[in-house]
Amino acid sequence: MEDAISDGKPIPNSSIPSLKRDQRWLLMIAAAVSSICGLAVELLLGTLASYLVGNQALSYGISVGVFLAAMGLGSYLSQFIAVNQTNSPSLQHQLLLVFVKVELLIAPLTALLPLGLFAVFVSNGSIWLGLFFVTIVLGVLAGLEVPLLTRILELDKGVREALAGVLALDYLGALLGSLAFPILLLPIIGLFPTAFVLGSLPALMVFAIGRRFPRLRPWGYLGLTLGILLFTLAPLAIPISDKLENTLYSGPVITRIQSPYQRIVLTRQGQDVRLFLNGDLQFSTLDEYRYHEALVHPAMSASVGRRRVLVLGGGDGMALREVLKWPEVERVLLIDLDSEVVKLASHHPQLVQVNDNSFSDPRVEVLYADAFIRAPALNETFDVIIADFPDPDQKIIAKLYAEGFYRRLLPRLADKGIFVTQASSPFFAPNVLSCIAATLENVGLLVHPYVIDVPSFGPWGFVLASRRSIQPDTLNLSVSTRFLTPGILHSLFELPGDIKLGNVEVNRLAHPVIVRYQSDPRWAAY
Repeated sequence: MEDAISDGKPIPNSSIPSLKRDQRWLLMIAAAVSSICGLAVELLLGTLASYLVGNQALSYGISVGVFLAAMGLGSYLSQFIAVNQTNSPSLQHQLLLVFVKVELLIAPLTALLPLGLFAVFVSNGSIWLGLFFVTIVLGVLAGLEVPLLTRILELDKGVREALAGVLALDYLGALLGSLAFPILLLPIIGLFPTAFVLGSLPALMVFAIGRRFPRLRPWGYLGLTLGILLFTLAPLAIPISDKLENTLYSGPVITRIQSPYQRIVLTRQGQDVRLFLNGDLQFSTLDEYRYHEALVHPAMSASVGRRRVLVLGGGDGMALREVLKWPEVERVLLIDLDSEVVKLASHHPQLVQVNDNSFSDPRVEVLYADAFIRAPALNETFDVIIADFPDPDQKIIAKLYAEGFYRRLLPRLADKGIFVTQASSPFFAPNVLSCIAATLENVGLLVHPYVIDVPSFGPWGFVLASRRSIQPDTLNLSVSTRFLTPGILHSLFELPGDIKLGNVEVNRLAHPVIVRYQSDPRWAAY
């Protein structure tokens, strides 16, 4: 006989055993745990995909969007579970059993599928197809969890109370998962060990349920075994992922660090030490001096004063090394987002040797902050501002090349000061150089773009900007260099014939066109 209805609330069938208070709370906590794992896995997959292919927006779009759509599919499918059961003890048990089985399936898949996705990429498989498959599988299973828990609880408390309790804990779990992954799990444990730790949580939740529901006790022991196994195997994910990661680099990996912001990898092949951030080459010690001399010395030569210098980015210390060659320099402030890069450059023997231990110079001060926010908020002006940011291939980086940022930064530049920024490859992404020049012109600066050749990267562009015109033939190079000469410096601003400026839009915060320019199809040749 179906339950009666009183005041919009079902009156439980007397044949259904009432849940004890601790059992109800345990099931609602299970909702929180499932949400913690689900949200963290979405972020983990997005982080992994963006690390592998660099397209952060698309990576998170697929991992989060497809995961949520798959959860909707899982929620829809949950209505077909135990449809022939009546309101009886067997229905409660059947729903609990299905929930336990779902958790036991989620546990190993959460641990292993991210590693599988990494293996697909290493073997030149389709990363996007793999990401789509992984998010569909995990999303459908995650979508079953809340409806099952709600149906179990509504047998005891009614729909209104069941939904309120489960959804409240579910949303709380989403908050905890979204904070725990970037703040604790990723930087402390690492990407793939985090997947194993997250996988162990549903399994251990099954053990807790088995303890409070005697008929599920055998399944609880299985959950305990699986949870302990996954938690124990978490450290083994490191050597497995390291071996997979090694195949991505031509030289042996000597250092790898997962910071809250990026994957930092250092390789060495003979005398060639290379730094990679999220898989993108930042420098090779064989030719980095060409890049850093070209970035720093034209601006330092053109500046009327060189006492105070602001370096944005440049956590490897190479640009700092070149700045400190000028005896007039009294203070250098370096702002970098990632303290792990600076720590590596300050302590790794090979990097310390290459950057001349620049961070130990008493004239240097380092701030760990987002330059977009911190630099405009400074209360001092600088004779030279040097922007050594990554290429603008993501919207989060494109803001550092935007008109809004340049306008806010302009008060920090002395009246006769010089600003310079790297400007990507004028051959593989020709519109980036033009876009940066046009954006700086739009804030009222006179621009002087120039190009040099770096063997590791090919032709590379820079844009020097100031409130006054620069006469290249008057520039004086009074410090020791390996690449730049007075003759090169005087002819530096004469662009090659195949590099043309113009026909671009200004890069704005609300319309970061530079990302599209950076994604030029010519990069396929590189």
